[in-house]
Amino acid sequence: MKPYLVFLLLLLPIFSFSQKNVTAKTILKQEAKEIKEIKKFQKELNEEYLNPKETPLRGDNFTHFKKHPFFPVDLKYRVKAKFVKTENPVPFDFPTSSGKTKSYQEFGKATFELDGKPYTLTVYQSLDLMKMEKYKDHLFLPFRDATNGKETYGGGKYLDLKIPAGDSIILDFNQSYHPYCAYNAYDYNCPIVPEENKLPVEIRAGVMYQDIYHH
Repeated sequence: MKPYLVFLLLLLPIFSFSQKNVTAKTILKQEAKEIKEIKKFQKELNEEYLNPKETPLRGDNFTHFKKHPFFPVDLKYRVKAKFVKTENPVPFDFPTSSGKTKSYQEFGKATFELDGKPYTLTVYQSLDLMKMEKYKDHLFLPFRDATNGKETYGGGKYLDLKIPAGDSIILDFNQSYHPYCAYNAYDYNCPIVPEENKLPVEIRAGVMYQDIYHH
């Protein structure tokens, strides 16, 4: 065997190890960035509920509030979903907890895998918010899962999204939260999660629920 071939063969394991090391570092860096985003969401949500001008909490619920309980951050629940935009959506009246309705339209379907099984959720767009510059790219994902009524609010949870540029969208359930009605059903009317967005699995991510809230 020629000397330069022997040299190349000796280098292969080193090169392979180096590539794996770089890949591992890249993954860890990306995960650290994602966890930082989740922690930022948690901090901002707590600040909102501690702010008397923004909080939905009233009376003793506000007085006793310190911070939200959250499930431990788990990137398993941050999934990349295939996104199919709904063509020619028809506006409809979204039923709410107060019996009134809000104007929405279906924006698309997000299909993802969790523990090897596929699930699809419908994503919506508020006709009122889309007229506002600040929220013109805002999407709304209400969902229910097997934790509702136990560790999370019985009526389900919400996830805020932005219009994706391509045919995929990130669903980070670590940033899911309860509707205001979970804490104050008297002053708010919240969209009711449609049956098609009920997941038969536990989504152990995002905000948990406490029994101190009287609704």
